[in-house]
Amino acid sequence: MSGTQKIGLAAILMALALAPMALKNYGTAALLCFAVGLALGFPALRVRHHYLAFATLGFNVLVYLVLRNEEWLTGGTFGISGIRRPTLFGLSLDGSAAFFYFTYAATIALALLLAWLIRSPWGRAFAALRDNPIRAESLGVNIVAYTLLAFAIGAACAGIAGAYFAALVQFIDPAPFHLTASLIMLLMVIVGGSGRFFGPMLGAALVVLLPEWLRFMRDWYLVVFGLSVVALMIWLPGGLLSIPDRIRLRSALRGAVK
Repeated sequence: MSGTQKIGLAAILMALALAPMALKNYGTAALLCFAVGLALGFPALRVRHHYLAFATLGFNVLVYLVLRNEEWLTGGTFGISGIRRPTLFGLSLDGSAAFFYFTYAATIALALLLAWLIRSPWGRAFAALRDNPIRAESLGVNIVAYTLLAFAIGAACAGIAGAYFAALVQFIDPAPFHLTASLIMLLMVIVGGSGRFFGPMLGAALVVLLPEWLRFMRDWYLVVFGLSVVALMIWLPGGLLSIPDRIRLRSALRGAVK
């Protein structure tokens, strides 16, 4: 579904912002964000494409303003401090190395779970819904249920990530969750390749590292980075992971011509 990536990223930002309210329990953070993502999925049933993007980005800004202005609930611009890191079977994770390995192991476990989900009958239904909703519905896929479930699962994963982030820095405020962060997440997905399991990972690495590699250009590094992204969107609209498919397609066309 072409709009799913857009609203999914906005839901991620929303979930990251809401997660600190449930920091004492990662399961609570996931369930809270699952419920909110489920509610946010309803606009996807009414709008598509650019309209969906604007609607979800508007919700993103709304949540940011609420979290910034409602000091009685979130601390406002002063944020929430003194966030304690979790314990694992009574073992303290206060040390940087211990918390890193804990987060790394949890990320791998979640990635394996999502990989299993993609290859399951539910994952194939999600893929069919993304590629062609009308055809998917004609094959018996429940459009409403799977659309809402897609947003809810994405928001739940983001809720866990938000709790990890808050525990890492042990302080959180609304500033890191502004509209810019949502746009950067969207850029990561597009650069790597939307609809591909490793696409967001590759896109995240490139979007984070490329500006640092271009620092030697001083004041021009962001200009070069922006031009590089524009060029990528023109010549590789499917993202970097679409390169093998394009090569195979060209080889097949050459073989057909011969």
